[in-house]
Amino acid sequence: MEATAGSDTMHSDAEIIGRERINDLEAIYSVVGREDPSGHHNVVDACAAEFTWDYEKGSRPKLDKLYEKAKKAQWNGQTDLPWETEVDQEAIVIANAEANPAQAVYSEEAVAGTVLEKWGEKEWLKFGIENQNWTLSQFMHGEQGALLCTAKIVETVPWIDAKYYAATQVVDEARHVEVFSRYLDTKLTGHYPLNGHLGLLLDDIIGDSRWDMTYLGMQVMVEGLALAAFGFMQQMTTEPLLKKLLRYVMADEARHVAFGVLSLQEFYAGLSSPELRERQEFAFEAAVRMRDRLLLQEVWDRMGVPKADIVKIATNYRPENDEFQILLFSKIVPNLKKLGLLDAADGWLRQKFTEMGVIVFENLEDSTEDADAFADGSPVDRQVA
Repeated sequence: MEATAGSDTMHSDAEIIGRERINDLEAIYSVVGREDPSGHHNVVDACAAEFTWDYEKGSRPKLDKLYEKAKKAQWNGQTDLPWETEVDQEAIVIANAEANPAQAVYSEEAVAGTVLEKWGEKEWLKFGIENQNWTLSQFMHGEQGALLCTAKIVETVPWIDAKYYAATQVVDEARHVEVFSRYLDTKLTGHYPLNGHLGLLLDDIIGDSRWDMTYLGMQVMVEGLALAAFGFMQQMTTEPLLKKLLRYVMADEARHVAFGVLSLQEFYAGLSSPELRERQEFAFEAAVRMRDRLLLQEVWDRMGVPKADIVKIATNYRPENDEFQILLFSKIVPNLKKLGLLDAADGWLRQKFTEMGVIVFENLEDSTEDADAFADGSPVDRQVA
């Protein structure tokens, strides 16, 4: 939502996220992404492109340093990954489950009285395959969102050092879309449409008229959660090609999130209290939508599981108590603290994140201290693992 400029009053949850209760499971599971028959989706971008006549390179030294690092950190998605690797998706799902027994999601008690209670090995294997297809699909769609947003940043940010760096990120994001798409097409067994909640968030980020909201929504929120999600999957997967692919993408993402924090730290220092309140609300909306998008709505829909059953399961398996989902905010919370957004407006966002169970991450290192962000050379040259 684009808040009313100059307002000292925080909007209600219903005004920000479209529902009265943050954990309204009926509302959350009612939003399901669908394929657009045209194969395209248009979003009106209301932000004007901006030229700058100040071409002095390095006037913002930290952004210039990041730009120089990015030049040396490029890798080729076609030739630098072992695409010849054979991937048996069923075997990988089984191997991943055996290697990560603590990640078994649903207990017998949780599925009692639902169709899942009657599932056998065949159905759970199918669920694991669909889950993997869905997860990689959402990674791919999110990276295309980042591609569009970073191109918008090149157009709209007023500083030449930021335009220079953002141009390198456009190339990064194109590479990420390429490798996730290729992995889905050649190694897995199906695509999923863009998740409904993620789609709502991307529309808001791209459609907002303020250039810094693109930074906040994409660079800090979406990319921050993605970096944590990639790291989690990279640790959990037993499949070597995907493990290397994710690690290379993570090396890029660390720069992207640092870019957002470095740029907004300067800009937010000059904002008024009402303006900071608007950014807090936007960050809260983004956090809720990203949490909601993790609930596999499209997978349940494809597997024919009634919404009533999913709501029943989730009632015993509350999203706010999900350690995996909470962990995904480990990059976002310290970055928002660095930007001063946790404690503006009498700590409004701090209270919201406390209610979501993610405030515990506030004292972790922010992304400007991530070793990957300012590393010398590409992940190939550095032989990251």
